Amino acid sequence: MKIIKVLGSGCAKCTKTADLIKQVAQEQGSAVSVEKETSPQIMMEYGVMSTPAVVIDDTLIHSGSVPQMSQIKEWLA
Repeated sequence: MKIIKVLGSGCAKCTKTADLIKQVAQEQGSAVSVEKETSPQIMMEYGVMSTPAVVIDDTLIHSGSVPQMSQIKEWLA
């Protein structure tokens, strides 16, 4: 199971990012745990300067925008 964290302030873009990841995971039958993280300290630990940001298994893989569904599919493949 992949552990996915969506880092951000809880804004609409952050919520949309988490929802898209859950949707794609369900469509692909991928086992994931999606967590929303709003702590500024956690964001600093990953070096995030703009949100939303996506961390998969403790590796920052995206930040600054809502990811495209095609990107999410690649991450979960």
